[in-house]
Amino acid sequence: MNLPFEQAVATHGETVLRVCRAVLGPGSDAAGAWSETFLAALKAWPELDENTNVEAWLVRVAHRKAIDITRQLSRRARMVSPTPPEELPECENGVEGASISNCDIWQLVAALPLRQRQAIAYHYLGGLSYREAAELIGSNADAVRRAAADGMKKLRKSYRHD
Repeated sequence: MNLPFEQAVATHGETVLRVCRAVLGPGSDAAGAWSETFLAALKAWPELDENTNVEAWLVRVAHRKAIDITRQLSRRARMVSPTPPEELPECENGVEGASISNCDIWQLVAALPLRQRQAIAYHYLGGLSYREAAELIGSNADAVRRAAADGMKKLRKSYRHD
């Protein structure tokens, strides 16, 4: 692999961010996981095997960073009772003429059960095969395929409803 690190960030940065957002929701937590992913990747970059599937490797790193942030948030939530923000951030419509905004889509994804959300994040957004996604989730490829299909069915139904 003779790919410069900067090119890997440019090529796979959006995929990593989509995975982080699917696991953590939109906002600073996903952005933090994205940053942590590429910091860890930069440190490991010189030792990376030439035959490595860079995109799949980055998705795995992002998965681990998202889990770390989820654990941190869970610990923090037990210590401090959260207060809702007074105003919600503005959301932009991603597609001209669409009736659902980007924030709405991420909220629909965030509302999915964990396995479905993970299956969609790793397979559809991260580009991993069902087998690779199953390894990350700790499941088998058929179960991940089913979870992804069920999640997509729910998202389509919600999207059409809106």
